[in-house]
Amino acid sequence: MIITTSLATFGRYCLFMRNVFSVPDRWGVYLRRTVTEIVKLGMDSIPLVLIISVFIGAVITIQMQLNINSPLIPAYSVGLATRDIVLLEFSNSILCLILAGKVGSNIASEIGTMRVTEQIDALDIMGINSANYLVLPKITGFVLFMPVLVVLCIGTAFIGGYGVAAFTDLIPVSRYLYGLQALFTEWYVWYGLIKSLVFAFIITSTASFYGYYVHGGALEVGKASTDGVVSSSIFILLFDVILTKLLLQ
Repeated sequence: MIITTSLATFGRYCLFMRNVFSVPDRWGVYLRRTVTEIVKLGMDSIPLVLIISVFIGAVITIQMQLNINSPLIPAYSVGLATRDIVLLEFSNSILCLILAGKVGSNIASEIGTMRVTEQIDALDIMGINSANYLVLPKITGFVLFMPVLVVLCIGTAFIGGYGVAAFTDLIPVSRYLYGLQALFTEWYVWYGLIKSLVFAFIITSTASFYGYYVHGGALEVGKASTDGVVSSSIFILLFDVILTKLLLQ
């Protein structure tokens, strides 16, 4: 029963994506809506990303210093470990799990409200591809802006770790900065950016799917928002494993 329901949901999702990725009827409208979604979904998320990143960077640095305390381990390992943790997981996987709660719930509740108030039905009656009109700008805008959030997250996390080194006596600033530069692997940056693009698509498409097929009233909109966030988080974790296996062999 669960397998049958899951397959039916996946099939409906594929059909929904086919409608979403059709050619826009009016490119001017599509581009304007994309810019609007970049501001609403991307730029409005910057304060949250900065606040979370600076504290997480500081916490990672503190924990690394407290746990890597051996004369056999180089002192710069704290900065190196902080850098790799931020590049490999926090700036993409953990960040997107957090954004799934903010961006995903926003998208699902917005589209779900339009469904229960029959605004989507009105678009369909006018001959407009409602899935393409509403969802494609959200996917495009968030995927395009996601690398900016990742870069801001990386830089702010490093600044958080630098603050620990500068304002406490846990680790000298010079050793922290040397650790950030030591044994640097450029591919880790590209690896994080690739994962973040996939996760951004998962967040927007999954949340839009659950919001688009809401039936009922305000209670169902809230349930769709919750289901969208939960499903997005599960798929992010699933594809995190898959992409890590494919990209870091």
